[in-house]
Amino acid sequence: MAGGLAGLLDDIAALAKLAAASIDDVGAAAGRASAKAAGVVVDDTAVTPAYVRGLAADRELPIIKRIATGSLKNKLIFIIPAALLLSAIAPTLVEIILMAGGTFLCFEGAEKVYHRIKNDDHDHDVPVVIQGPEAEEATVKGAIRTDLILSAEIMVISLKEVLDEGIVQRAIILIVVAFLITAIVYGIVALIVKMDDIGLSLAERDSEASQKFGRAMVSGMPKLLSVLTVVGTAAMLWVGGHILLVGTHELGWDGLYNPVHDLEKQVEDVGSIGGVLAWLVNTAISAVIGLIVGLIVVAIVSRFHGDDHGDEHADADAASAH
Repeated sequence: MAGGLAGLLDDIAALAKLAAASIDDVGAAAGRASAKAAGVVVDDTAVTPAYVRGLAADRELPIIKRIATGSLKNKLIFIIPAALLLSAIAPTLVEIILMAGGTFLCFEGAEKVYHRIKNDDHDHDVPVVIQGPEAEEATVKGAIRTDLILSAEIMVISLKEVLDEGIVQRAIILIVVAFLITAIVYGIVALIVKMDDIGLSLAERDSEASQKFGRAMVSGMPKLLSVLTVVGTAAMLWVGGHILLVGTHELGWDGLYNPVHDLEKQVEDVGSIGGVLAWLVNTAISAVIGLIVGLIVVAIVSRFHGDDHGDEHADADAASAH
């Protein structure tokens, strides 16, 4: 009896170690998958604050919470099940979908660059001052629709990193990534959106140091949003271009991948900074690829939908005037 109990305890201990190892593996895999999606996360973080501009201060956090909840539902109910199904029955299709998403990122990034060069950037035209429950509902739905695209890209990039795992392990990792990414993105967004309120609160304190810091936060808010816009654009071009670069290799064409890989190898041995130089080379070339592909798509879209885009911008200008 004692021997049986000892054996049972040994089995339980072994299972506990196995469970702990599995948790570690899930955590490590989730970390790798999340890191690969970092570029899209930066873009998501840069885009979302625009949806609460012009709203009453006491409605900002509730709206961010609703958008975050919608984002999590997007990932858990729609994106992850579809991604897992495709990865099980047609893994090559996952790569093709990922490349399509990468092309869309290139288009979005290049479009921002194109409008900035033309000096007709409309990023700050919307949203207009919004009041009333119907307008708030429209704002939330619009943000969740935009998030669906970005979330799909994040989850597919993450899925690509864990395709070698079993289906159950894959699902657990993606669920962990979904919660992790959503918490990070919308936590940062909430902090950014409330930064001016925090600054105003500090500026009203008796401490001179608090007042200076508070005023600096308030004055720095527009600059931070501008920096986020630039970083988000660069991230879209880099991530989109890198997805296309690696995707062509995965699908069997090495006309782009091999020259870039050879160039990385040439700088890898440059002292202690070889690894950094190799990353910079890959990043720079990926961004250039992203910009070129993006501008081609912008030209095609403008050719067939030029009037529609002009009408949208005109409508946005009219709305801003009101």
